[in-house]
Amino acid sequence: MGKIKVGVAGYGVIGQRLADGVAAQGDMELVGVADVAPTLPVQALYERGMPYDLYTAVPEKINLLTDKGIPVTGTLEDLVQKVDIMFDATSAGIGAKNKEIYKKYNTKAIFQGGESNDVADVFFHGYANYEKGLGVDYLKLTSCNTTGLIRAMDCIDKAVGVVKTAITIIRRVADPGDYHRGLTNALQVDSAPSHQALDLMTIMPHIDATGILVHTPVTHGHIITAVVTPKEDISKEELLEIFEAHPRIRVVRLADGFLGNASLFKYARDLGNPRGDMYEIALWEDSIVKSGKDIMFAINIPQEAVVIPENIDAIRAAMNMQATGEEGTAATNKYLGMK
Repeated sequence: MGKIKVGVAGYGVIGQRLADGVAAQGDMELVGVADVAPTLPVQALYERGMPYDLYTAVPEKINLLTDKGIPVTGTLEDLVQKVDIMFDATSAGIGAKNKEIYKKYNTKAIFQGGESNDVADVFFHGYANYEKGLGVDYLKLTSCNTTGLIRAMDCIDKAVGVVKTAITIIRRVADPGDYHRGLTNALQVDSAPSHQALDLMTIMPHIDATGILVHTPVTHGHIITAVVTPKEDISKEELLEIFEAHPRIRVVRLADGFLGNASLFKYARDLGNPRGDMYEIALWEDSIVKSGKDIMFAINIPQEAVVIPENIDAIRAAMNMQATGEEGTAATNKYLGMK
């Protein structure tokens, strides 16, 4: 099998990171990215020397790009015809419209968490249900919070089984640089159960999950606390061991300076990670406590980049590149430089 050819529709927060993630894969080729207007990410792409070919998503508005001197290779339909599979990282609702273009040219597609579940054939997570995505034409990824939460739950589930969980999500209100949510000095509670708990049960139906979500006026990362009832008793030491072995979980400690979400974002920048990205969720060793058989812990979700590895896994499943989740996630991890 030659390199899988991939395109990205929507060059925003997730789209630009998907493009970089695909470009890092030795067995994939990024053909190009599509967008509508000279947004800041598109202008930055231009100033970086156009490392990726740009296609216009709306041909009649191509002048929005060309008037800025930004070179355009073709239209979204042109891009779709050149690839084996598309990442759709457009605004919620646009992906469903783009699906008609993907179907027209028999091109597979992967949609993001903001789209409705009925846009895809399978609701996908690389660790929890990889095999369900094998050969499927349309996959939808879970949201950033659900992605990280399932990593942790699946980790415990594979070790001792999980009966139920109750989660609290302390949710950042907007991404860095966003203004559309306004400047607030308040916390906001959503009605329960949160969609992340419901989504977890969709992916892992044997787990009884519920949860509460609280919006907070911060931008760098969500924090989730979880209370988990395992099928079999497990010690804190054993739990820590399985968390530390997971390639997409970074175990951190308060004593080392990881005091919260801002510490992790700063650390990612200090590591020299592009855009301050971190693919791993962080799990505080200090937060792991037991109440009888139940386990409680806290994780940090770096919302801008956490879904990228699972998106790459989705390509591997849809294109039958690897037959098992263990093989598929290992290949993704290798090319992304994860442990």
